[in-house]
Amino acid sequence: MHLDDLAELAARHRAEETHEQEIRVCVAASCQSSGSLPVLEALKEACATQGNGRCKVKGVGCMGLCSAGPLVAVAERDAELNSSLLYRNVTPVDAPEILASLQGPPVERLRCPTDQPFFQQQVRIVLERSGLIDPESLPEAIVHGGYSALIQTITEMTPAEVIREVTASGLRGRGGAGYPTGLKWSTVAKMPSAQKYVICNADEGDPGAFMDRAVLESDPHRVLEGMAIAAYAIGASKGYIYVRAEYPLAVARLETAIRAARRAGFLGARVADTPFAFDIDLRLGAGAFVCGEETALMASIEGLRGQPRPRPPYPAESGLWGCPTLINNVETFANIAPIIRKGGAWFAQIGTEGSKGTKVFALAGRIKNTGLIEVPMGITLRAIIEEISGGIPDGKRFKAVQTGGPSGGCIPEQYLDTPVDYDSLKTLGTIMGSGGMIVIDETASMVDVARFFMEFCMSESCGKCIPCRTGTWQMHALLEKIARGAGTDEDLALLEELCEVVRAMSLCGLGQTAPNPVLSTLRYFRHEYEAKLRA
Repeated sequence: MHLDDLAELAARHRAEETHEQEIRVCVAASCQSSGSLPVLEALKEACATQGNGRCKVKGVGCMGLCSAGPLVAVAERDAELNSSLLYRNVTPVDAPEILASLQGPPVERLRCPTDQPFFQQQVRIVLERSGLIDPESLPEAIVHGGYSALIQTITEMTPAEVIREVTASGLRGRGGAGYPTGLKWSTVAKMPSAQKYVICNADEGDPGAFMDRAVLESDPHRVLEGMAIAAYAIGASKGYIYVRAEYPLAVARLETAIRAARRAGFLGARVADTPFAFDIDLRLGAGAFVCGEETALMASIEGLRGQPRPRPPYPAESGLWGCPTLINNVETFANIAPIIRKGGAWFAQIGTEGSKGTKVFALAGRIKNTGLIEVPMGITLRAIIEEISGGIPDGKRFKAVQTGGPSGGCIPEQYLDTPVDYDSLKTLGTIMGSGGMIVIDETASMVDVARFFMEFCMSESCGKCIPCRTGTWQMHALLEKIARGAGTDEDLALLEELCEVVRAMSLCGLGQTAPNPVLSTLRYFRHEYEAKLRA
């Protein structure tokens, strides 16, 4: 199969669709939880009785504004979300009125304006098909460019050319560490081994984070395509997606996508009728946060207890079953196909000097617009929180934003004009992480915030190394004591000392970063700790 063959296939699929308009209903987990499936059925029933054949009702992936679900978009076929007529908080009883509006004025009481900053300030690369295509339809993915980058890669490019393009893009790993993706790929590619593996880390465990889940639920073929391109570049023939069992909808859609890709020849022994062979299997995690760490993840795939091991050797040299292994997260792989289609230079023009491209964030906490966004690197925290997120509800004041989950830290108001990129956030004592943002208003106690994250880290510690196993427990006990007003100056000094010991001596990233929420709240909100000591 060549690009011309894929284009012909896309044209054939497009010709089979005779409708002019689409009613798209979000069927991602967020909207399903607010009742979108009954809305979808009601709209299909209304279309069957009121429709004239010019409109199609279908389920699509996440449209982003999760706080307003169930979301329904009415648009010309293939039109993007920004040009759609969007309805919010739709119920099944609204279905006949929405169908009737196709021939008349919109249903104003349900209308959600798409000219607001939440939609207009986004740049959608990873999410470009999210909310547009049926996530369980391979033909729709193909019509909208799916697998064209893979065909281009394996028929027109050498593995070295693929790696050069990824390197030129400046893409850094979106799982938290920000390691240059092209450098990681080239390292694995150079390893002499008959067997290599590609792993997609979908073990998303940060509180308040749902970026990977939404991508897998909305556009699973994008991730499969990225993994296949990576496999061709490094010389791998087998891939695994390690995904949380708590994500049943993502798992089901991945299974559907993998079966469809195999049947179509995009996975298997001869991908697209070429000598390249690559297949993907799923592995379900049991919810251990530590399995997001790459060596613990590989141990879990191997059937062992999910515990980290010392590095070196790194997975690129000795990973899964001792073979060279490439591990990237969901969002990293989802960026690969657009980079191949449009070129590394195109991607590198977006973002900042050290942080290229866009970043998907899950917005949660005390804001008006909770949901999923994709914005250029370098956008300010203020633009995200005050404009895109709509600010703080109920007239309350902003206090801090937690980035990077349990591995990150809290950023106070005076730094809201900081650009969101890897280096700028690091100088503030936090990290970008995988993309979770939890906004905190003036009613919250920062001591309680630190205690919450420390309780999470303490509970999720695998117990292999003493600094993490015992240190997080002791730090949590001190935070409990301080929070109830029974702490002393000596307790606060001991807490700070423990932060440094746990950070320096822990075996893996869980323990090494567990003190970050405590250290950042001590750095910017020390007066709240001291007030508890004097209570």
